[in-house]
Amino acid sequence: MVDSPEQTVASVPLLATKLYAPRSRSGLVSRPHLVARLARGAERPLTIVSAPAGFGKTTLLAEWLASRRASDRAIAWVSLDPGDNDAALFWAYVVAALQTIRSGIGANALSLLHSPQPPPIESILTTLINELAALEDDVTLVLDDLHAIDAQTIYGAIAFLIEHLPPRLRLVVATRADPPLPLARLRGRGELTELRAADLRFTPGEAAAFLNEVMGFDLSATDIAALEGRTEGWIAGLQLAALSMQGHQDIPGFIRTFAGDHRYIVDYLLEEVLQRQPEGVRGFLLQTSILDRLNGPLCDAVTGQIDGSARLEALERGNFFVVPLDDTRHWYRYHHLFADVLHARLLAEHPDRVATLHRNASAWYERQGSMANAIAHALAGGMSRGRRAWSNSRRRQCAGVDRK
Repeated sequence: MVDSPEQTVASVPLLATKLYAPRSRSGLVSRPHLVARLARGAERPLTIVSAPAGFGKTTLLAEWLASRRASDRAIAWVSLDPGDNDAALFWAYVVAALQTIRSGIGANALSLLHSPQPPPIESILTTLINELAALEDDVTLVLDDLHAIDAQTIYGAIAFLIEHLPPRLRLVVATRADPPLPLARLRGRGELTELRAADLRFTPGEAAAFLNEVMGFDLSATDIAALEGRTEGWIAGLQLAALSMQGHQDIPGFIRTFAGDHRYIVDYLLEEVLQRQPEGVRGFLLQTSILDRLNGPLCDAVTGQIDGSARLEALERGNFFVVPLDDTRHWYRYHHLFADVLHARLLAEHPDRVATLHRNASAWYERQGSMANAIAHALAGGMSRGRRAWSNSRRRQCAGVDRK
């Protein structure tokens, strides 16, 4: 077992604190239905808990692990960060986590990994897999914050591990974005368990328990429903709202005006989400924040680019506060609080662009014959175009009457 703040595996210094599974904290809302899903699903080779920042992924895993302390399945835990994108370091942490369960396991694989001329990673993993195949106890390997890894070679090696997973080993992943792993194939073979944002959102009952029992408020059912609806069950949003309400005399009034422009919401989403994105993604998000609904061609018309559909698909895969509005993934919208933050940043950074973006949207809707949307955006972009769109709409209506 790891019993010091730092240990060394094959001459690589490792932080032991990254190998500790977090404890389930008291005073949190218990989620037994999700714990039961994890317990059932963990018998499959791969479990993925995938949702944006602030949806309680690690907290849920901690509750699940606490419920399994008396079980026979041992837990090996790795908390990942961007510094782990080096393949040798990544696998050193994995082996170190496994060694908290059984001392010395993976030593041969590590010696190969750190040799002057290491063999292909598949050969190294084959050595590790063969050692793990000899385990007599069930083991769950948890990779927390896998979104911190962007090295494709590491994902290729993880896919190899999953494809040849020893019978006693199961893999659980927590991530803000779907990893580039063969999820579709695993899903088709019934070898994948998935919990996503829609599953992790607080229900109205959980929101009530959090706000009134955990945070100590005495909110009415109406106020709770308003906050739950405004945050769309986003746990971090409810926490930030609760922090903001402390000390307020008029809590119902605060709830009525609570939106994405509140400083706690803005600070969280800016720090945890928006500022971490490449400039191209950030620009796309800001420009399309004027839209209530998004699809690829509309985004292209607004931004002047040609990659709107691909951008939206990538945002959905990345759990980027994007909500599909149909089963074909043609129309989307942003999470309401996220949309508020994006639009506020657009107004702050590019106020001169807002009218043009609305006019671009108006022109696209007019070409599609959706005059109500064309007029709404035209009015937002400037009254003159709004009047012209209204006139065009009236001419079409009159022409239809004349033909009749």
